[in-house]
Amino acid sequence: MTASSRSCPPAASETGDPLLLTPGPLTTSRTVKAAMVHDWGSRDANFIEINRSVLARLAGVANGADDWVTVPMQGSGTFAVEAMLTTFVPANGEVLVLINGAYGKRAKRILEIAGRKTVVHETPEDTPPDLAQVEALLASKPSITHVFTIHCETTSGILNPIAQIGALAAKYNKGYLVDSMSAFGALPLDVQTMHIDAVAASSNKCIEGVPGLGFVICRREALKRTQGNATTLVLDLHEQWVNMEKTSQYRFTPPTHVIVAFHQALNEFDAEGGVAGRGGRYRHNCRILLEGMRALGFKPLLPDALQAPIIVTFHMPEDPRFVFSQFYESLKARGFVIYPGKLTVADSFRIGCIGRIGEKEMRAALAAIGEVLDEMGMAGAGTAGQALKTA
Repeated sequence: MTASSRSCPPAASETGDPLLLTPGPLTTSRTVKAAMVHDWGSRDANFIEINRSVLARLAGVANGADDWVTVPMQGSGTFAVEAMLTTFVPANGEVLVLINGAYGKRAKRILEIAGRKTVVHETPEDTPPDLAQVEALLASKPSITHVFTIHCETTSGILNPIAQIGALAAKYNKGYLVDSMSAFGALPLDVQTMHIDAVAASSNKCIEGVPGLGFVICRREALKRTQGNATTLVLDLHEQWVNMEKTSQYRFTPPTHVIVAFHQALNEFDAEGGVAGRGGRYRHNCRILLEGMRALGFKPLLPDALQAPIIVTFHMPEDPRFVFSQFYESLKARGFVIYPGKLTVADSFRIGCIGRIGEKEMRAALAAIGEVLDEMGMAGAGTAGQALKTA
């Protein structure tokens, strides 16, 4: 071990775990974890009331009034996206899928497996959809019934123009489906003014819960028209909604511990000031990260105008002394877990800004990165990292 590596002790969350600088699962609070130590009966009145509270509050985060309802779906976020797509798009439907990353491609694959027709507008991972081309497709293809887009595409961290896309969907009278998985709770989202029929998200992103529950906030009238569309038993949002309206219970076993932890996470979300407070902390984290990484010689993939404060993609340094596997493991040994890149346009890696982390943790991460670069023989980086830690 070098002297520089000893100067930065391993970082840890408040429970002693490594800090997850990832887009989720992510670092959670001690109190969210503690909420899971009790067992709950899924038909118990207390649990049913907790679940009811969770669902009502989620719709409020997206400015969903009485005309919107939240339908939960057991499983990861992709379960919720697949449930949304295969419930809202009928057998004779056709979806304009806007793709600029892996999660748009995943949605297209879901629709193909379900036997739904698609029209694709694809741009590079560092480029938002071309709104003129989107409108041209909507104008020239009346067979399109729905538009699908990603709010924040975590392949790159790019923020897509969901309000403008929603305006186009409304102009041409199309259904509008949004994957807001990594943005929900941190970035403004208004299902009413953005003309959204359904938006999917999950428990383990910006609300800072744990994995295991997806959910779809649906316009009630649009959801009513989806009966019979679903291609699977388990992922049928309409049937899940009807059953919960009648019985307040899930059709199949719910992740009780996850839901109770999510309830606690929502309490902490509200205490921080909701979307404004949570998003403000993440934006501050992102600013610190970008400034510090640039000072260390790293180049972000996206210009600031396109960068969502969720996860930042950086180009791999061209210096032959930089070996990503060594970089990753050395940071992990110091208590920081980052993400490999997922781009086709460039060799890259990603660092998240979300979770139960703030300025102190971001500056400690930058200091650790500087030390690792120094360890790899990239002169001067360690000194820069230590300066960033105390800035």
